[in-house]
Amino acid sequence: MDSPAPLPPETEAELLRRAQAGEEAAFGSLMQAYHAYVFRLVQAIVRHEQDSADVCQEIWLAVWRHLAGFRGGAKFTTWLHPIATRKALDHLRKRRRWFDRFLPFTREDLVADDSVRPDEAGDERRERLHRVLNALPPMQRTVLALREVQGLSYDEISQAVGIPAGTVMSRLYHARRLLAKKLKETP
Repeated sequence: MDSPAPLPPETEAELLRRAQAGEEAAFGSLMQAYHAYVFRLVQAIVRHEQDSADVCQEIWLAVWRHLAGFRGGAKFTTWLHPIATRKALDHLRKRRRWFDRFLPFTREDLVADDSVRPDEAGDERRERLHRVLNALPPMQRTVLALREVQGLSYDEISQAVGIPAGTVMSRLYHARRLLAKKLKETP
């Protein structure tokens, strides 16, 4: 995953301290520093630019409301990531758009697979992969996106989705297996 261009630790700590004290300008600086990071994460899940922008607004409002609860025991992004992921997933649940908008991978997002034929045109490959991914169960697509697109660890996915790490590993295993099987079966 592209990690955010982090602020120097001293600067981030100072901005967090001031924002927790209610200083809006400090919070604005934090938001500006991490907005692109949050947007990329939400975009990978929601797959719709305007909806992603709306979800990001909800995320930053939630962060502002709950910032006092950040104790500094972990990186700010570690605390921010589950909030963003849950808000994005909540958006999908509300809209019931799992199968229409979730994860239309491009060929660069997928590890090379022998079943994706090199003679296929780029658009055809993308469409084929989109169809196969849309056939995966929603939670399998979610853990696959968080692991393969966002590059999260099992523990980070566990926190973001609210399931045990063992369940994450199981869902990821089954998602990869099912994806490979469907790619071989789909013309």
